[in-house]
Amino acid sequence: MGGKFESLRVEYQDVLRKCFKSKSTEMIEAKAKLTTKTAVDLKAPLDQAFRDILLELLEEEVDVSVLREFVDFCVLSCRKELSNPTMPVVLLSDIFDALTLDACQEMFLYVENNVEVWKENLFFSCCKNNLLRLCNDLLRRLSRSTATVFCGRILLFLAKFFPFSERSGLNIVSEFNLENTTEYGTDSSQDTVGDIDGDDKKNAVIDFTFYCKFWSLQDFFRNPNQLYSKVQWKLFCTYASSVLNTFQGLKLEHVENNGAYCDEIKNKMYFSKYLTSQKLLDLQLYDVNFRRAVLLQFLILFQYLSSSVKFKSDSFELKTDQKEWIQSSTDKVYSLLRETPPDGKRFAEIASNILSREEYWNAWKNDGCPELKKLIVTQESPDKRKSEERPLLGDLIKEASSQGKYYMGSPELTKLWNLCPDNLEACKGKERDFLPTLEDYFADAIAQMELPTPVKDEDNLLKDGNYGWRALRLLAKRSPHFFTYSTVIMNPLSSYLEMMVKKIAHDRQGRAQENSQESQQGDAEEENLFKDTQVDENTEDIKPSESEEFMDDKNSRVEHKITSSQLQLFSEKVAPSWKKLANKLGFKPDEVQYFTQENTKEVDQAKNMLQLWFDDDEDATLDNFLYILEGLEMEEAAELVRNEINSMDS
Repeated sequence: MGGKFESLRVEYQDVLRKCFKSKSTEMIEAKAKLTTKTAVDLKAPLDQAFRDILLELLEEEVDVSVLREFVDFCVLSCRKELSNPTMPVVLLSDIFDALTLDACQEMFLYVENNVEVWKENLFFSCCKNNLLRLCNDLLRRLSRSTATVFCGRILLFLAKFFPFSERSGLNIVSEFNLENTTEYGTDSSQDTVGDIDGDDKKNAVIDFTFYCKFWSLQDFFRNPNQLYSKVQWKLFCTYASSVLNTFQGLKLEHVENNGAYCDEIKNKMYFSKYLTSQKLLDLQLYDVNFRRAVLLQFLILFQYLSSSVKFKSDSFELKTDQKEWIQSSTDKVYSLLRETPPDGKRFAEIASNILSREEYWNAWKNDGCPELKKLIVTQESPDKRKSEERPLLGDLIKEASSQGKYYMGSPELTKLWNLCPDNLEACKGKERDFLPTLEDYFADAIAQMELPTPVKDEDNLLKDGNYGWRALRLLAKRSPHFFTYSTVIMNPLSSYLEMMVKKIAHDRQGRAQENSQESQQGDAEEENLFKDTQVDENTEDIKPSESEEFMDDKNSRVEHKITSSQLQLFSEKVAPSWKKLANKLGFKPDEVQYFTQENTKEVDQAKNMLQLWFDDDEDATLDNFLYILEGLEMEEAAELVRNEINSMDS
């Protein structure tokens, strides 16, 4: 038998190498059909062959991506029922044993991303113990202080992998962490007295005896079962009564009357363990968080003593007088919580709700931690009801993931989220563009300008600084007139906006049919607009002295118009990329399609496009055309236009 196993293993090694390169199991399936052995007998040599090939991969230069692909191939063979379902996790265990911690961290990402694979029925029952052992081995290798993030990832994976009712992750027998000890000083020679003055001018003395009583309570909180001893119970009652009476006597000031508490609330300090120095106790008693932490410990202890816990010993029972003392002490603790600022009443209510929910948790554990299933009661008729079992949350998420969707908990939210699973693409949608159009934003300003009587300065939108600032941002985004040459010296912002609003109003639908006389009059008003305008006190002026050199340069420029011969030359140069140029010049896709349909040659298409641009666009000059060509990096065409401009200037 041993010789047959070895021969099969060697044969499977050769077949497995070829199959892994082709990422196909057809050769393995063909090999299995040729043999007369049962499927169970064939799985053992194939499993060993997988481990042998893995050792060869590990002996070479370690490539985590190759190892991931090899485990994926093993998962594929398991789904084809060629290997045992435990093999992928066995291979992972071998990989983590051979890799360094840095490589393990990278490889563990594969384990996390395939958590749904390990939860499949094929793998879960037979792999869960191996995966748990793999994770525990990793945790033992890691340092909790230096590899905190990696340790957290492992624990989160286990929480995702195992169901909520998995007994291995629950404290079934209600054991206490007896290693959580609290050490404090027992040397009475360091006895100090702290006098704490309140508004009532009463002094509370915190002596060494009280200090020992206070911190001795932590041992009872750590191990409540010792309170079922008569001696320990009396000792606890004495210490607890002393502490609670001290808390009752040391009233905390209200939040509004003490700024120190406000700072404490803002900082939200939290400490899992407090310092036990005797010198700090008198200050700690006046700390809100410290007092609440101790009072909550009392409530948790009292609830445990009063609750019925399955794994308690039969002798752990409270007498009637003990139950009465616990009830009265519980009322006193809640009273102290309500008196502790800030929001004492609300904090006490929240603590009560949390502890009441803890009773359901305790009942669930007493029932043996059954699998959680929720029943939905539906009404078929007024006299008849039926209940049906609701699917588990994990099953719903798994089903949605198999369809490439997300399950968000409610039908409406799930439907909304899956309209566009890619959040970035959803944000880029046209319906997410909330930027108004120029006509909509300046509609009120245009209406004010068209009024027969002038608008007062305080009601004029164009003289509102906030309105003007938003207008400039919108013009920079959407207006073709914003980045244009001008020979007009602009002073106040309101005057500039008035000019732009007139242009926008002129460009609106219906304005193009106005007679030429009105158009000429508007151009004349534009040229003379800023010469007669007074400087607004709420706007910043551009002083002529600061822009003299810039404006002289602009005034010296000559706007060059295009000739028919130049149009032909330019069309030949831009013909190969005329569609890109058309997009930059503002032509829409349907207009580009029109040029294509009207002319068959690219040169004619480009010429038609340029002719329309130079004829219709008021900013269509050779200077602007040169600027656009340079931006599109059409160097040959730009050089030709530049030479034409230079020849015209000379």
